[in-house]
Amino acid sequence: MEGDCKPVVSVVIPARDEERVVGRLLRRITEFTYPKEKLRVVVVEDGSTDDTGKIFDEFAERYSFIKVLHRQRSEAKGKPVALNEALRHVAGEFVYFFDADYVPERNILEKLNSAFLDPNVGAVQGRIKVLNEGKLVSRVVSLERIGGYRVDQLARDILGLIPQFGGTVGGVRCSLLQLLGGFDANILAEDTDLTFRVYLAGFKIRYVLSAESYEEAVEGWRHYWRQRYRWSRGHMQCAFKHLWPLIKSRNLTLREKLDGFLLLNVYFVPVLVGFGWLLGALSFLLGYGLWAGYTALLVTLIYLASGNIAPLSEVIVGAILDKRARLCRYIPFLLFAFFLNVLICTKALIDLLIAKICGRPSAKWDKTVHKGM
Repeated sequence: MEGDCKPVVSVVIPARDEERVVGRLLRRITEFTYPKEKLRVVVVEDGSTDDTGKIFDEFAERYSFIKVLHRQRSEAKGKPVALNEALRHVAGEFVYFFDADYVPERNILEKLNSAFLDPNVGAVQGRIKVLNEGKLVSRVVSLERIGGYRVDQLARDILGLIPQFGGTVGGVRCSLLQLLGGFDANILAEDTDLTFRVYLAGFKIRYVLSAESYEEAVEGWRHYWRQRYRWSRGHMQCAFKHLWPLIKSRNLTLREKLDGFLLLNVYFVPVLVGFGWLLGALSFLLGYGLWAGYTALLVTLIYLASGNIAPLSEVIVGAILDKRARLCRYIPFLLFAFFLNVLICTKALIDLLIAKICGRPSAKWDKTVHKGM
């Protein structure tokens, strides 16, 4: 796809109160090597109370390929709603998405475009790296990203499984998005939801390892909790929504169905582990079936030692492949992060079930605060 052969594409950026980071992303987009006459950038200022809208307008005045959509605070109901508003103004064959805190490489669109040469590919996903590693929590997140994007996503792509669309640093065919009716505004994890809707529609997702972008990771455990809570609750919503259609679908292979089943249920695993800990502790403390209590404790220890060996191996292998073995010194803190995720996922499941029983709407979309590292 060189020269005149490059298709017209759109880039969508949703942002609310992102004055510290969005200028950095827009500057990088103006530096893209993609022909500007083939590029349309749609930015959604989603009811900001800071200077995000002002920054958008300044760039739009200087660059004709940037279009700004301003939304009132009363209209701001989360990222999926903002994305659907932007989709009404996109043009071209593919639409790419970047969150406000990201810094993609200059030729990322060309790399992502290459995956769409296969007409069966409905969406593509690039690699995410952590920009700020000055704090303990951001280093833990960096390890998670290395394991997830250096190894796990690549393995899924190579093995013909289901690489996950991450909602940022990726793109979708415009025609497919129109067919699917855009994003589901009731799902907190709109990226996971779109992943399975793409496959259920008979298309595939490709992962492009070489298409890289940096992100600003959270730096405190409180922000880590809030972000992971949104992810886990949204992912569980997707499990309730897509498990049965996944099983019945004729558009997925048996291998894809098995992988999809495991992927949809991944956030329930910490809940089951926590439940196992509780049962083991109660059996031991109450003296009820002492042997069973020791057995439960032993099974739990075996799971921690071997059941989690896969993601741990992904982190170690990814760090070695990236020549970042020194980052492995922070691996013990992944254990604390796992303990934290047991609590996060358990709370997310309880809250979700209560909401379903009481007929309440989905939880409010809680954005991550960015500081502009």
